Amino acid sequence: MHKKINTALVGFGMSGEYFHAPFLNANPNFNLRKIVERHSERSKQLYPQVEIVRDFSEILNDEEIDLVIINTPNYLHFKMAKDAILAGKHVIVEKPFTVTSSEAKELIEIADENKLMLTVFQNRRWDGDYLTVKKIIEENLLGVLVEFESHFDRFRNFIKPNSWKEEKLPGTGLLYDIGPHLIDQVICLFGKPETIFADLRIQRPNGKIIDSFEIILSYGKLKVTLKSNFLSKIPLPRFTLHGTEGSFIKYGLDPQEDTLKKTGYLNSKDWGKEPEENWGIIDTNVNGKNINEKIETIPGAYQKFFNNIYDVISEGKELAVKPNEALTTIRIIELAIESNYKKRVMDFSN
Repeated sequence: MHKKINTALVGFGMSGEYFHAPFLNANPNFNLRKIVERHSERSKQLYPQVEIVRDFSEILNDEEIDLVIINTPNYLHFKMAKDAILAGKHVIVEKPFTVTSSEAKELIEIADENKLMLTVFQNRRWDGDYLTVKKIIEENLLGVLVEFESHFDRFRNFIKPNSWKEEKLPGTGLLYDIGPHLIDQVICLFGKPETIFADLRIQRPNGKIIDSFEIILSYGKLKVTLKSNFLSKIPLPRFTLHGTEGSFIKYGLDPQEDTLKKTGYLNSKDWGKEPEENWGIIDTNVNGKNINEKIETIPGAYQKFFNNIYDVISEGKELAVKPNEALTTIRIIELAIESNYKKRVMDFSN
C-alpha cells in the first residue's frame, strides 16, 4: 500500500479554502493533517479530521508532516518557505513565489542543497481557456502568431475593508496578485521575453495599491499584451490572438474557481467544463480551407497540479511547475515596476 503524503496548510483564507483544501481532500494520495488558523476554526467545520494549530512552529516541529503549503500574505512567503525547507519539508508556495528575485534564487538554492521539492501554485496552467489557446498555437492554426493579448478583468470599485491585499505592503497589488498567472502562462507558451514595457496605475478612489496594469512583452515579431484592472464593468476578451492566417477570440473566465466558491468541494461530474456560450471563435485558413467556427474549450483541471506533486514526491517524476520558471515570473514583475518608474522599455535580464 502506497504512503499518503501528510500535508499541512499554512493559512485558511480564500486560497486555502477554495484552491488547496478541496483538492487535497479529494485526492486519496494526500492526508490533509494540519491547518494553521490563528484566530478561528472554520476549517474544522469543513474538514473535521484536520487538526487546527495556532502557530507555524507546530508544523515545522512535526516530523510526520511531509509537505507544507505556504498560502499566507505575500511578504511572508520567503521566510516561511525557507523555514519549512530547513525543517526538512517539501514546499508549495502560493503565487507570487516571493516578492523579489533574489529571495526566489535563495529558496531554490536551499531546496536544491536539501534535496527537497519546491514549487509554486501556478494552477492556471490548467485553466481550460489557456489549454485551448496552447493547443491552437501548438497546432499552428493561426499561422505565424504576431499578437497575443491576455486579459483578466474584474469589477470592484471600492477598497475592500480589513484586507492585507489592499494595504501598501511588499508584494501587494494586482501586479503581484493576477500578474503571476498571466506572466506564467506566457512563459510556458513563448519562454523569456526580449523586452518589457509596463504601465502601472492606481485607479480607484482612495486606493493604495496598483490596481491596474498593462505589460507589453516583445518576442521579436510577436507582441504580447497582458492586462488586468478592477474597473472593467464590461470585460474585454480573455484571450485575443492574431496570426498570418487568422484570429482567435475568447470571452469568459475558467469556471473552476466559481464552482469551488459555490460548492466548496471538488465534484467529478463535468468538472472544469465550460458552457458553450463561452467557447472561443476561430477564423482562419488552414491548408487552403477557411475555418470560421466555435472551438470547444478543453475542460480545466486544477487537480492535475496535485497529481504531479504526488508523482514528484513519491516517484521522483519531473516537476510540472519548476521554481526557475517562477523566478522568471518574479524577475519580469521587477522589470515591469522599473519600466513604469523609468517610463522606458527594459531589456530582460537574468
